[in-house]
Amino acid sequence: MHIEVRGLNKHFGDFHAVKDVSFDIAKGHLIGLLGPSGGGKTSVLRMLAGLEQPNAGEIRFHGELVNHLLPQERGIGFVFQNYALFKHMTVFDNIAFGLKVKKVSKPALKERVMELVELTGLSGFEKRYPHQLSGGQRQRVAFARALAPEPQLLLLDEPFAAIDAKIRQELRSWLRELIERVGITSIFVTHDQDEAIEVADEIMIMNQGRLEQKGTPWDIYKEPTTPFVASFIGESTMIDDVSELKGFEEAGTETKTRALIRPEYIEVGDAHEFKMLSVTEEGIVHRLHFRGSEWMVEVEVGSHKLMTYRSLEKPALTPGQKVRVLVHRAYLFNHERSWMEENRLKVDPMPVII
Repeated sequence: MHIEVRGLNKHFGDFHAVKDVSFDIAKGHLIGLLGPSGGGKTSVLRMLAGLEQPNAGEIRFHGELVNHLLPQERGIGFVFQNYALFKHMTVFDNIAFGLKVKKVSKPALKERVMELVELTGLSGFEKRYPHQLSGGQRQRVAFARALAPEPQLLLLDEPFAAIDAKIRQELRSWLRELIERVGITSIFVTHDQDEAIEVADEIMIMNQGRLEQKGTPWDIYKEPTTPFVASFIGESTMIDDVSELKGFEEAGTETKTRALIRPEYIEVGDAHEFKMLSVTEEGIVHRLHFRGSEWMVEVEVGSHKLMTYRSLEKPALTPGQKVRVLVHRAYLFNHERSWMEENRLKVDPMPVII
C-alpha cells in the first residue's frame, strides 16, 4: 500500500498534538516513527488507523481518500505494545479472531492460522493460552493475529516496549525478516533510536507535533536538517560558540554559531599519534567509560567537555592525562541555517616555515 498524508493536524482541546504533517510512504517499506514522548507519533498512527479523526488534512491509501472510512474498512492490522490478547483464548483462537469476524470458512481459516503459526515460529504452541507464553511469544501471537486478515498496512505502537532487553533485540531481527517475507507496508512507533535505526527502511522523526525529517537512518545521521534531529540521533556534544575551537575560528564571525560534534568527529591521543600536530589543541582526559569494544573518552578542551571514542588497541589513557585533541568536523547551526563544516586547518593546513 502506498500512503500519502497531506497537511495533517490534530487538536485535543487546546493542545495542538500534530501540526501540518505531510509525508509519503512507498509500498512495502518499513518506517520507524521516532521521537520523544509527546511528540505526536502515536497520534499520527491512530489517525492512519482511523482510531482518531484529524481536524485537518488528508490521508490517502493508493490514492483513495480514507478520512471517512471506519478502522475496519481501511485494511489495517494493528499491534499494541501491551499485546491486547484475549486471555480466555488459545494461541490458535487469538490468531483466528479476525478471520472469524470476516466469516472465513473453517478450512480456509485453519489453513491461514497454521500458515501464520509457522511463519511466526509458534509451531507447537497453538493450544496454549497467553499466560502460558513468554513476553516474546505473546508478541508474536499479536503479530500473527494482526496479519491474519491479510491487511495492506501494518501499524505497530511501540511493539517491543513491554519485553526485556535481550528478547527485544532478538525480535528486532525477527520483525525485519518477517516484514520482508510478507512484503507489507509497515509503520512502527518507537522512542528507541537504536531500534529504529536497526529495523527501519526509513525513519520519520517527530518533535512537538511536527515532522522534523524523513529519510534513511544513514542519511539522517549523516545529514541532519535541523538542530533537533542532529542532537536526537546518536551521541554528541553541544558547543555554544564553535569559534572557540581551533580550526573553526571563522565559523562564527557573522553571528554566534553553535556546534554539535559527534564522537567519531573527534580524535584524541598523545602528541606522537598525530601527523599534523599544528591542527590539534591541548586537552585533559576527564573520564573514561568502557564500552566493551572501545572506550568512550570525556576530554576537556578549554571550557568545553567533548566526548569521543578510542580503540582498545591504542595505548590506554588515564583521567587527568594531558592529550592532544583534533576536531575533524562539526555540524553547525545558527538562527538562519545549518550546515556541516570541516576543520579549516586540517583542510588547508598551516604552512611549515623553515
